[in-house]
Amino acid sequence: MMTVNNLAAQSPFTTKDGSTIRSILDRANAPVRNQSLAEATLPGGGATDRHYHRLSEEFYFVLAGRGVMEVDGETRAVAEGDAVLIPPGAWHQLRALTALRFLCCCAPPYAHEDTYGA
Repeated sequence: MMTVNNLAAQSPFTTKDGSTIRSILDRANAPVRNQSLAEATLPGGGATDRHYHRLSEEFYFVLAGRGVMEVDGETRAVAEGDAVLIPPGAWHQLRALTALRFLCCCAPPYAHEDTYGA
């Protein structure tokens, strides 16, 4: 059976790291087993709490805005079209220079219980 979820139909919530997300596909709204996909937003001047995930490998893909990404002490400017790999166990933080909208992909799926330090 095909699963199709529309972004606009998903209710936003605040994650343990401080970003506001709308889960597009995860264990709560689809028969997902191995990954999750969410849209996250940060207001200009905002930032996620510095944190890590013990189990999940994570990708951020910037859809709009500009920010500064830190992964295990290395910082880089990020903007629309940039993708960031965040390995399991890597401390990371995203600071928004302007309002940011980005996709978060996690494998295994995102779980509050797998977020540490936030």
